[in-house]
This record gives sequence, structure tokens and C-alpha cells, in this order.
Amino acid sequence: MSRLLLSPTQLQKLLRSNTKTVVLDSTWFMPNSPRVAKAEFKAKRIPGAQFLDLDEVASSHPLGLKHMLPSPKTFANACGAFGMERSSTAVFYDAHGVFSSPRALWMFKQAFGHENAAILDGGLPRWEAEGFPVDTNPEVAAPVPATYSTPTLDALATRSYEQMVDNAAKHSPARELVMDARSRGRFLGTDPEPRPGLSSGHMPHSVSLPFNVFLRNHVASNGSPYTTFLPEDQLRSALEEAIGSERLSQAVLQGQQPVITSCGSGMTAAILWLGLQLLGVKNTSLYDESWTGYALRPSSIIEKSG
Repeated sequence: MSRLLLSPTQLQKLLRSNTKTVVLDSTWFMPNSPRVAKAEFKAKRIPGAQFLDLDEVASSHPLGLKHMLPSPKTFANACGAFGMERSSTAVFYDAHGVFSSPRALWMFKQAFGHENAAILDGGLPRWEAEGFPVDTNPEVAAPVPATYSTPTLDALATRSYEQMVDNAAKHSPARELVMDARSRGRFLGTDPEPRPGLSSGHMPHSVSLPFNVFLRNHVASNGSPYTTFLPEDQLRSALEEAIGSERLSQAVLQGQQPVITSCGSGMTAAILWLGLQLLGVKNTSLYDESWTGYALRPSSIIEKSG
């Protein structure tokens, strides 16, 4: 399967085909949200879906950061528990429309090389809005476990703190371009970070590209808001506007300028990653720790423009 985005109709056709398809609800809410993803999944989900807890299928971190990329063995064990094989098609969705599902897709597709993977564009709200059924039975059937061979982590998929510091010290054009998915105010240092006591601002030489500029807002007939990705031409325009240089924009689009995406904690950086994939940009990495890991370290250089 070559598509990275599926509509509800396309997912329904896939589920009715003979293809081994595993649907995973990868909803994640910000720590200050009153909503509980796993509880909402048990209350309502796409029929046959299972729940992927991005904070549980993760590695421990010395700074206590959540949902960090798991080890290959932890990843393989989770896939096997979902009844997934390397040849299975994995489809991810979330309750926002597009928010945390791209993080799951990045983990599967780029980091661990699971080729047959996509997200449901618009997530559960769009699925419901277009009249497809949901399962409200609180009892979730356990899948038949499968054997999932332990993959090799793609070293180019992610970047470490040390690599980010080294990259910031390089001179252009050897430097990878860091795209920051946080809000403009947090990037400039004029708005606070959600984590108390954490400085806002940005890494040297990074550019601001808030994740929501890649998305389109919708409201379902029942009043539920949700998001989908913009069409390709609008994605391209948003990227070019954020970069602000036609020469550099073309270098990114043509794969000549490597890109690292970052955000607050490594979640919405994957929205930028997926947007770039939709534009055909393959020379991309994701800073897993993102701003929280960077700004927590006293030695980090933090720039503010406000």
C-alpha cells in the first residue's frame, strides 16, 4: 500500500478486502487535558480497532520524557500482541482528526520500516461524520497474538540532543534545517510552555512552522470539530511561507536540504514529518526529545525573538 492517508471509505474497503489489516487507535491527549484516551477508546471506537498507548509503548528516558521511541524489541513485542505481522497493513487514527496518529505512523514506517502503514485522515470524528459504524461495547476483544520479527531502527529516523547541538553549531549549508511545530508565540519566547518552569524560545537557526498550518479544520454535523491534512498545493504554500526563502524551499522540496522536525515533546513534529512525506520530501528526521528535552538542559542555547 503506497497511500499515507486513507479516507473512511478507503479504510472500509480495505477492511472488507482479504488484506490483513490492523486498525490502531493512537489517540493521545496533552497532560493538562481532562480527557482520557484509553477510556474514550473503550467507550467508542472503529469496529475491530485496538488501542496503541504511545506512552506505554516507549522507552524510559533519564529526564522522564514520555512517549519516547521504544527499543526494537519493545516495538516488536507490542506489534505481536496486536496480532500484527511484518506483512500486515497498519492503519492509525485518533480522536482529534489528525494529531497523534502521525506519530504512530512515523514510529512504524520510518523508524522501524513497517512499509504497509497509513493514517485515517480525519480520524474517528470523520469516520462517524461520514456515517460509518462505531463499536460502543466496553468489552474489547483480545486479538490472536502473532510473531513479529524484531526490526532494526533506522538511524536516520531520529536525532539525539547531542546531534541537535552539533547541528546548530554547523555553518550553512552543512546544517540540517530544523522545523519547529510549536505555536509561534512559544517559538518566539513570548508565550509560556505548557510545562511549568520550562523556558520557551527556540533552537539556533530553526524555523517556525506550527503544525496546524498543515491542517484544515472541519465541524461534523453533530458539532464535533476535527482536522484533516491540506491538499498538496496548500501544503507546499505553507511550507514555502514558513521557510521564507525560495532557494531554500526548493532545496527542501527537491531533497537537497535535510530537515529535522521538532515540537514540544515529539508528538506534533510527526505532523510536519508526514506533511513533508506527502510533498515527496524523504530526507527528513525527527528530534524525539524535541523542545522539552532541549530546554530542560541548562547548557542549551535558547534564542528568543520577542
